[in-house]
Amino acid sequence: MGGVTNEARRQLVTRRCRVCEWQDERIEAVNADADCPWCHAPTRCVRAVALAERRRPLGLSVHAAALGRRGGLKGGRARAEALPAARRRQIAQMAARARWSRRPKREDAG
Repeated sequence: MGGVTNEARRQLVTRRCRVCEWQDERIEAVNADADCPWCHAPTRCVRAVALAERRRPLGLSVHAAALGRRGGLKGGRARAEALPAARRRQIAQMAARARWSRRPKREDAG
């Protein structure tokens, strides 16, 4: 992994307590060492699996993204043309009220 330090990498670790019967799976940094939450004794790593970083969501193809972008370029305009004028005016008024209600009141420093 170019430029990623060991502390930033994560792995799925199965840990078992050296004293009691506690065992659990958790996501940890590569060099992490955890104590048992029951008896606070040291634990040992039973199994560790590196987690791969996803650069893009699963199931998203480049072709589908391009088609979505093509539809998105005309989406707002096509929707506005399909709406009646009264509904467009109502949407615009609601948007203006929402914008102006968020705006903080400024005091004149005159």
